[in-house]
Amino acid sequence: MRASDKAYAALRDDIIEWRLAPGTVLAEVEQSERLGVSRTPLREALGRLTAEGLTTAGGRGVVVTDISLEDIDELFELRQTLEGKAAALAARRGDTATFERLQCELINAPALINGGDPALHDYYELVGRLDTAIDAAISNSYLAQAMRSLRVHLVRIRRLAADDANRLTAAAAEHAAIAEAIAAGNPALAEAATIVHLHRSLSHVKATHASHPKEHHG
Repeated sequence: MRASDKAYAALRDDIIEWRLAPGTVLAEVEQSERLGVSRTPLREALGRLTAEGLTTAGGRGVVVTDISLEDIDELFELRQTLEGKAAALAARRGDTATFERLQCELINAPALINGGDPALHDYYELVGRLDTAIDAAISNSYLAQAMRSLRVHLVRIRRLAADDANRLTAAAAEHAAIAEAIAAGNPALAEAATIVHLHRSLSHVKATHASHPKEHHG
């Protein structure tokens, strides 16, 4: 792996997982030493993060961006447009058996959610596999790339409302409904199930963010 790719991956994970809190200044010397890379590849990595919106360059240097309630609303507006369309396309073009298997796993997901780590990690991996299956089924590389770019920020938002078992259990059932509609080849139902899921996710994240606005900052 190139040094800049290594630095990018490490910093991206640290930001997404809130190990680097919003407002943190990413000083070149400090981060170069911490990550074991020289300053040129570090600058390349910071440039990529700024292009993705995870950091911003200003007078203080490169700083980890915050996520406001307004940002969350805007991201979910885009998410509804992209993911609703993707689910409808997957229902038209996807492999029935693939989504039937995912539906079955998602129905059984509460056992993972209530099992703590590493079972909870397995749940998130399962949701990731549903995303990957939809990306593959839509046969539209531009739409798939747009959703991958968006998911960087969505993972970060998810950490704001981290691991609430009741919400995750409900979300698993919502994901199962999406998989079921895609497997049934019903585009309208797949899109509607996606929009219901996103509406409930948004409500939960905003409620959590509003009641604990600084908790994720450490």
